[in-house]
Amino acid sequence: MRTIAITGAGSGLGRALALKYAQNDYKVFLLGRDDTKLHFVQNSIIQNGGQAEVVLCDVREQASVSIAFQQIGQLDAFINNAGIGIFGPVEDYTLEEIENTLNTNIKGTILTVQSVLPLVRKSSGRILNIISTAGLRGKVNESIYCASKFAVKGFTESLQKEWENESISITAVYMGGMNTPFWKESSHVTDPSGLKGPEVVAEQIFNEDDGRKEIIIDK
Repeated sequence: MRTIAITGAGSGLGRALALKYAQNDYKVFLLGRDDTKLHFVQNSIIQNGGQAEVVLCDVREQASVSIAFQQIGQLDAFINNAGIGIFGPVEDYTLEEIENTLNTNIKGTILTVQSVLPLVRKSSGRILNIISTAGLRGKVNESIYCASKFAVKGFTESLQKEWENESISITAVYMGGMNTPFWKESSHVTDPSGLKGPEVVAEQIFNEDDGRKEIIIDK
């Protein structure tokens, strides 16, 4: 059975991706900080005949990331999905909000790629970095979030060049806003119900997950 690990797998797009890959004969390693949410996703997968394991992981902490991937023996693919957003005028952001966003979105992406790389190299596998269209262009009241996603775009494109002679691949995934709990703590998007559902986005990501350089869902 093929295997995949997904960060931020307890809700939103991470949950939708976990369910989608599990439905298609992948054993899924569910990574995240919220044990309860991860076990809900695991139970949903198992009830539908799939296989899943919960692995607690805080992508901001190197020790946590290292320990998490030591628990995974073999891996065909990894989806770097964990991310947070803060919204509003730049002068309103606190230092804590800035550090938490950059540590999660940038540092977390780098740390997980470093730890998963030996497993992916061993299987000639794939990495997918979930970036969002905030990594393609600036947006009003999203300056820090866009800054973090532009950084992940540069990181991903650099690794594509760094690994161009290897049998592994890394894909940049760009999508617009989704109807997920991502917006719960924000007044930036007051009614996300008109946005795409995470299941729709997960379906396209799964269908285009073939090692290509980019998956673009919303321009």
